[in-house]
Amino acid sequence: MATEYTKPLPEINDENRAFWEGCQRHELLLQQCTECGHMRHTGPACPECWSTGAKWTPASGNGVVYSWIEVHQRYNRAFEDDLPYNVAIVELDEGPRLVANVTGAGSHDIQPAMAVEVVWDDITEEVTLPRFAPA
Repeated sequence: MATEYTKPLPEINDENRAFWEGCQRHELLLQQCTECGHMRHTGPACPECWSTGAKWTPASGNGVVYSWIEVHQRYNRAFEDDLPYNVAIVELDEGPRLVANVTGAGSHDIQPAMAVEVVWDDITEEVTLPRFAPA
């Protein structure tokens, strides 16, 4: 675990707190609509039926790369030492898509529909980031 993390941290609020608490436990949680069963990352209402009822449900942590980019330009000084790095959209087996890095593979190794699985990066005592690695 990093002793000093200088990059931006997620803003944890009442809407996403359960997600981040799950990440601390190395458990990937998604919201499941209590009306229609649709799975989503987070949000105040179901995008399918507009119900506000939801329960937090464990996800498999498995998915595929939907899309990705390799960042070469410094947009934030905190990420300068990481250049180049990838930012991927991972489509989970349950349906929702998450934005995360793919670790353990260079950007040239990432392929469309490449199978990935969640790995955990304990960056501070309070925050653990989900990242993905080739499955």
